[in-house]
Amino acid sequence: MSDFRKITFVERLARALRDFDARVEHSLHALGERLMEGLWRIRNLSDRLEPSPTGRIVVMLACEGLTYAAIGGVMLTALAKPAFLAVNEDQWLKQQDLAVTFTDQTGAIIGKRGILHSQSIAIEDLPEHLVKAALATEDRRFYEHFGIDPSGLVRAVAANARANGVVQGGSTITQQLAKNLFLNNERSIERKIKEAFLSFWLESRLTKREILKLYLDRAYLGNGVFGVQSAAEHYFGKDVRDLSLAEAAMIAGLFKAPSKYSPNVNLPAARARAADVLSNMVEAGFLTQGQVATALRNPATPVERAGQNIADYALDFGFEEIKQLALAGKLGNERTLIVRSTIDPGLQKHAERAMEGVLRQHGPAYGVKQAAVVVLDHTGGLRAMVGGRDYGQSQFNRATQAMRQPGSSFKPYVYATALEDGVIKPDSIVVDRPTCVNIGRPWCPQNYGRSYAGAMPAIVALAKSINTIPIQLNEKIGKGNHKRGRARVHETLRAMGFANEVRDIPGMPLGVSEVTVIDMATGFNAFANGGRQTKPYVAREILNSKGETIYRAETDLTKHPRALPEPVALDMNRMLRQVVTAGTGGRAKLPGIPTAGKTGTTDEYRNAWFVGYSGNYTTAVWFGNDDYTATRNMTGGSLPAMTFAQVMAFAHLEVEPKPIIGVDEPERPVRDPKLAEVAGTTGTNAVGSGNFYRLSPRGKALMQEIEVLGIDKPEAPLSEAPLPSQRRS
Repeated sequence: MSDFRKITFVERLARALRDFDARVEHSLHALGERLMEGLWRIRNLSDRLEPSPTGRIVVMLACEGLTYAAIGGVMLTALAKPAFLAVNEDQWLKQQDLAVTFTDQTGAIIGKRGILHSQSIAIEDLPEHLVKAALATEDRRFYEHFGIDPSGLVRAVAANARANGVVQGGSTITQQLAKNLFLNNERSIERKIKEAFLSFWLESRLTKREILKLYLDRAYLGNGVFGVQSAAEHYFGKDVRDLSLAEAAMIAGLFKAPSKYSPNVNLPAARARAADVLSNMVEAGFLTQGQVATALRNPATPVERAGQNIADYALDFGFEEIKQLALAGKLGNERTLIVRSTIDPGLQKHAERAMEGVLRQHGPAYGVKQAAVVVLDHTGGLRAMVGGRDYGQSQFNRATQAMRQPGSSFKPYVYATALEDGVIKPDSIVVDRPTCVNIGRPWCPQNYGRSYAGAMPAIVALAKSINTIPIQLNEKIGKGNHKRGRARVHETLRAMGFANEVRDIPGMPLGVSEVTVIDMATGFNAFANGGRQTKPYVAREILNSKGETIYRAETDLTKHPRALPEPVALDMNRMLRQVVTAGTGGRAKLPGIPTAGKTGTTDEYRNAWFVGYSGNYTTAVWFGNDDYTATRNMTGGSLPAMTFAQVMAFAHLEVEPKPIIGVDEPERPVRDPKLAEVAGTTGTNAVGSGNFYRLSPRGKALMQEIEVLGIDKPEAPLSEAPLPSQRRS
């Protein structure tokens, strides 16, 4: 009998571990065998799939293509994001659909901007020849493409290359609508990229008919007119449904360049463009040559609108103001609006004629072709704005969009900062001496006469426009640091209401940094009103379609933020008054009306300014050339000061003159009879003569009494009523 020994727990555990190890080893070996067999099969299969040399190239290109497609997708996503930030998902169709009617202070309509909601017409009711004219001229493949037309783009590039210039556009109607709805007219690659993405987005959201309807309703067609219905009324005095083929072709020709082809500006060019549109319709197969023959023989003739385009630059500025108020939610959901504006049509027309008269008489001698004028009341209300010589030729507003060096007219902001910081007082003695700024190399500005006048009071230094003093003051403001001094001047500019940032460069205290005309008027307004900040505005009141007031501008100056301490503003008034009475601004004097201001002239006489004010109004005037060429020794004390005097003299013919705050005058301001001579309103051919008559303060008071009594007003606005024997009362 065998002797069995009892197996211990340790031995059992060891046997179990050996068994487990054997099973794991066997499993791993079997798995390895299977993997090797699988890899062999895959390799064998891949060997059988080995491409030919041509196939290898195809595979390589496909792989590269997929790689670049992935990279492109990421880049397109990054580029698309800025485009869609411009879209408000809830209100995108209402961003630009404002219909605004502007009236003057008497209630007379002076202009309209935006879309005519009350007369919106379904696309089915539009004349077929108008729709076909637009398609033939702007986008023949409109119903075939997906927002961008590659073949049209290639065709346009080829045509432009052959002509060595831009003769044909590649933008589709969808792209143009995207620009009109969400973007601006900036010529840049970034804008075109945004336009492309937004075109795809519009095509995915709207039908082709909806896109075409929006485009025809919102396209700008010149002279402040948007949409074909407004264009039909403006140019031909009729409903769009009644347009003839020739008239429809002329309107369709405006899509490309409204300013260039406006029939009110250049009728021959408009008719030539209309003939091109008719040819396009034949080429596109929409009409036959026989069908357009009558229209070619009898071109369209617009209605006469001489003298009816009043304050177009000002109305454009006002329309932008209304759009900003709408975007800020201050107008609720209202889109059809009546704006009781601050614009004075008589003063506006006189400012235009005065500027044009000065340019015609003196422009050739001085080599100057352009000018801009802004007139504000002391709350910031825009009374008149001239943004250039001819709105029909160019809608570019030189009063709000052009950035120009102000020269010495900028110096008052440096003096004001120095007064506020206690660096000087008006009677403090300053020394005109060689002064340099170290900007890597010494920069030593010189005076106009290339000499130095020595010690003088600060008020005299400003009146004589000494260049070295603002540089010295800037250094003292910054406690020895010129850059810190300029930073303080920037604070003053922002406090006084400047909308545009001024470049921080060493020459800034001498007016080397660019500004706009309206910013300069806004800044000087803070001096004139005793130190309060104002922002230029056109909308005194805004009414909805029911006649209810939904917005009112703040005209109480005590509620405006303080820009300067009142003593500083009063000191500046006294100093700037000296510029007119004993300095470089002598031509800005008005009989019986105290004025203050500052001249400005830049290097090589490229820009000339006069910015000044009375107790009633502030006016900024700029003269120069669009191409930045130098004039012939034109200074701010010449044509700008002369124009300032003519405009301000006319402005004071209807108001009770007020003294300049803080300036003691030997006599109280009066409406001197010689004001009319300065304004140029005497004589049958005078500037300002015509149908713009103004009421005296007594006349206005009588009109208010009549309104209180409930007596009906005459239908014709008083500004147009013929009162030849009672022009002034």
